[in-house]
Amino acid sequence: MTVAPEHPNCTLHEVAVRFSPDGTPMAIRHDGGIWMVDPDIHADHWFTQDAAGDPRREHWQVQAKLPTAGAELRTFTLGREPLDAAWRLESIS
Repeated sequence: MTVAPEHPNCTLHEVAVRFSPDGTPMAIRHDGGIWMVDPDIHADHWFTQDAAGDPRREHWQVQAKLPTAGAELRTFTLGREPLDAAWRLESIS
């Protein structure tokens, strides 16, 4: 079964991402909550280029949940432009 993104137009939403010393996302601040990344689930990390081969956009896909009892794990896809410190939420499913 495929789950559609909760916020299909969320590429404009900036999120704060806290990283571990090795550069892996640990937590995401989104929509008033802090989502904790599950360290036991593999995080995907990749780069994309535009059609002209210009600088690569960086992406992370992680599994995270709110730190409350019974909270469900959600898939966050994050991206940022080259030389941009701000991460943007591409999707949540």
